[in-house]
Amino acid sequence: MNKKITFVLVLALAAFLVMGSASAGFFDFLGGGSDTVKIGYLPSDHDSALFVADTQGLYKEKGINVELVPFNNGGDLMTAMASGDISVGYVGISPVLSSISAGVPVKVISAAQIEGSGILVTKDSNIHSAQDLAGKTVATPGEASIQHVLLSSYLAENGMSTDDINESAMKVPSINDALKTGSLPAAITFQPYVSLGETDANLEELVDSSEIAPGHPCCVVAASDDFLKNHKDTAKDIVAIHENATKFINDNIKAGKTAEVVKLLPSDIVANEDAEVKSLESFPFVSGLSDEYKADVDVFQGLEVELGILNSTIPHEKLYWEA
Repeated sequence: MNKKITFVLVLALAAFLVMGSASAGFFDFLGGGSDTVKIGYLPSDHDSALFVADTQGLYKEKGINVELVPFNNGGDLMTAMASGDISVGYVGISPVLSSISAGVPVKVISAAQIEGSGILVTKDSNIHSAQDLAGKTVATPGEASIQHVLLSSYLAENGMSTDDINESAMKVPSINDALKTGSLPAAITFQPYVSLGETDANLEELVDSSEIAPGHPCCVVAASDDFLKNHKDTAKDIVAIHENATKFINDNIKAGKTAEVVKLLPSDIVANEDAEVKSLESFPFVSGLSDEYKADVDVFQGLEVELGILNSTIPHEKLYWEA
């Protein structure tokens, strides 16, 4: 596993253990002392099922009071889950795998969506291939992100590695601004920022993640082991709510009513309604933990092992919790 990621996650795990033994109030938060479930998320329409469920009042219908907590990247979100600041998170599969591998007690409770990332470049950078990225600065949401894995895979497929570029971690909302001002030649980011970037005449998508790793898992719904142990029924309800919201999204997209979904998303996600419609229609939304999905995750784990991001694949009993 990447040493930087391991170091951060080990510190988070240590904080989790120390706080758990030192503070009864900490366990009250996860184990029943609070009636609010804190759900972490990233500034992405990959988490549309969460936003739809909240806007439609699906949590309230089940008597669940939720607080949605934003994070800049998946690594920060998983650190917060390890320390007990949140109980549930909509987050990329990569930081979840790294966290579990480092001993953080969390589980995947549902798939959320597939694919949905891309490498954007400025047209005046004359980047037309992987080889053209050599020596260039390429921004990612961070080394713990799935976008880092996808970039690493894309480079490896073309006989390169991240040693051949200057990888720079940036907050995702800032990436497009840096591309537009010309201070950054290339970046790999997630939707809706790929579609938003394509609204600028000087930006184009070099390669989509569906081409780098077709059908790859991306965001999942994860929860802490302690929450799953002490709030099993609530966890089951959250999985069911996610499934219902996902069905609503897919039904509307299939019926040509994607704009109806866009209306339910937060304003800070929807910077351009037309681009958001394009974004939502560009990748699949999913729910549950089917055997097919687990097989796809196993393939992705194998990719991370090949790239040296994971030391070994994680067995299903340590990775999943099923309602």
